[in-house]
Amino acid sequence: MRRLYITIVVTILSVFSYNQLISCTSAIITGKITADGRPILWKHRDTGEENNRVEYFKGEKYNFLALVNSPDKGGVVWIGTNSAGFSIMNTASYNLKDDDIKDMDMEGELMYKALAVCKNLSDFEEFLNKLPRPMRVEANFGVIDAEGGAAYYETNNTRFVKVDANDQKNAPQGYLIYTNFSYTGRFNEGMGYIRHQTATDILSKASPLSSITPHWIFNNLSRSYYHSLLGVDLLKPEDSPERNGGWFIDQDFIPRKSTTASVAIQGVKPGENPEMITMWTILGYPAAGIAVPLWVKAEERQPTVVVKSKSSENAFACDRAVALKHKTFSIKRGNGSKYMNFNLIHNSSRTGYMQELSSTETYIESLFREPIERWRREGINQKELQELYSDVDEAVTGAYLSLTTKR
Repeated sequence: MRRLYITIVVTILSVFSYNQLISCTSAIITGKITADGRPILWKHRDTGEENNRVEYFKGEKYNFLALVNSPDKGGVVWIGTNSAGFSIMNTASYNLKDDDIKDMDMEGELMYKALAVCKNLSDFEEFLNKLPRPMRVEANFGVIDAEGGAAYYETNNTRFVKVDANDQKNAPQGYLIYTNFSYTGRFNEGMGYIRHQTATDILSKASPLSSITPHWIFNNLSRSYYHSLLGVDLLKPEDSPERNGGWFIDQDFIPRKSTTASVAIQGVKPGENPEMITMWTILGYPAAGIAVPLWVKAEERQPTVVVKSKSSENAFACDRAVALKHKTFSIKRGNGSKYMNFNLIHNSSRTGYMQELSSTETYIESLFREPIERWRREGINQKELQELYSDVDEAVTGAYLSLTTKR
């Protein structure tokens, strides 16, 4: 009966057209429930531009590191952190706009400008107050700073509402989750309600354990195939579609065909050096991606696999993850693009992309574990960082080439 129920619900879902709107899943997780007491700003990005990379910018007051669309020519970012310890991201909202302004979608430009001039939440609020109206945005901006500040700003053309993640009334379990609606917006409008419930189910169970890390987020949210409405988890043997050929519909999971990156910015405790804010970054489809730690202090000398390559505007790591995603979503005719071959992602033989690449991600995490703790006391050692980045480049390149030779 359980299998029949799942089949019926999936069939119903399949008659709806695939939503191509810009739609992300995000969270601010305060230091109250993380493993080391440092906040995490997470954005799981879904958008129509699948080629993403990392870029370093020299700002008016502060320099910053950010995720960008590979074809963009500058002035637009989608999550980033600056040399003062100010970090920002957004999710599109679809229930805040209350006017007929047509020229919108300026969120990326707003975040670029904010990273260049803002040090903390107060600066950001002053920045928003001074922006000319209409602001040409409809978004939830998530922000953390090096002073302990953490909040979302539900923002439309004329105003914003601050939702403080440190206020127990707003975040009784130590976190806030945002998808594509705003809490102060019009009720039952907007999008992302199923993804919001999925993330809530997962985080609510982890919150009392206070053991959340960036890699926990990647493995339990960015790469989760739990579906809160259907009550299934494709990673569990009893729910796996493997016995039915591996095909399953791509509808309302946190990772989707439209996912282009997942970034978890690990903040600092008040009083710590803001240069230690770490931007853990997965480019491309997270099930086929590898998390890499990045710091503003390295400036333009970031790992070569995450920045513009010599041969194109794209990053090597993103290109490889996107190529594997295309194999996962290989059917082109009819409604075939809505279906994923989940066996390529995860299977009982442990030959799925996610399974094979996990050892490389674990290796990279282990490379930085001791240096990060030491740098928190002594400051980042640039020579050592560059040597480690070389190891990262070699490990990521080798992992994808190994997969390529097998398939």
